[in-house]
Amino acid sequence: MPYSPLVSVLSQWQSFLDRRIRVPVGDDDLVLDVGSGDKPSWRADVLLDRYAGAEYAAQRSGRSSARVSRPLFDADAADMPFADGVFDYAICSNLLEHVTDPVGVASELTRVARAGYIEVPEAASAKIVDFPSHIWWCRLDEQDAAAPTLVMTAKTAPYFDPEINAYIEQAGVRQALDDVLNSRFEHRVIQLHWTGAVKLRVEGELDPEFAAAAMAAPGHQRTWETVVVQRLTSVLTARAQRRRRRVELRYNQIVKPEMHRPDDPVLERRIYR
Repeated sequence: MPYSPLVSVLSQWQSFLDRRIRVPVGDDDLVLDVGSGDKPSWRADVLLDRYAGAEYAAQRSGRSSARVSRPLFDADAADMPFADGVFDYAICSNLLEHVTDPVGVASELTRVARAGYIEVPEAASAKIVDFPSHIWWCRLDEQDAAAPTLVMTAKTAPYFDPEINAYIEQAGVRQALDDVLNSRFEHRVIQLHWTGAVKLRVEGELDPEFAAAAMAAPGHQRTWETVVVQRLTSVLTARAQRRRRRVELRYNQIVKPEMHRPDDPVLERRIYR
């Protein structure tokens, strides 16, 4: 389809609704956001983020710290503190491309939740404009259409082609390229809805030094579009969010049995470590 501004706007609106607003859960379902960062899902009841501090702001959108808008557990996504099957749905958006053990994270997602959503950057788009904080190329193998496999290939350098990256920097066209790719954002990301199990395969060996450097590399920058999306999300979901705030969750209801506390406190809007 030829490019047109109207098609671009409609495409971005539909992508926004599908990715951020239309969470396929019931009113009473319990939802977890893994790697929630500074933009947790509006529908999440519980958050998990291993790098909530200001020192990891580059891994988010330039914000000083993760947003603690609901109970947030500071824990490893590959070793979650939650009980088996406690969540009806788990959201894991733009996290797996950053972690050293995506298989472990996928295993934990299917342990603590019955269904969920995974979103990662698609490799072909990332090879045009990528972030040095990402450590995997991500593809979806759809040979089995009923159960596609997410394939994570270890990166060996921050960018796919250093000469092309140097040209993009010298010509000052990175933002322009980013805008073009974002005009059809549904093609820029892999959106994997799963039930029961996540099929994930890792290819290649990840260099620990490269992974450590990626953690300290510049990440996504907070833009005016990010602010607009967050405010629009708040407006569209305000009534549902007010209703969910009245839901009372207790600590022992969420965590593994061996972590139960005698006082079994009500979960609050704070960080649990």
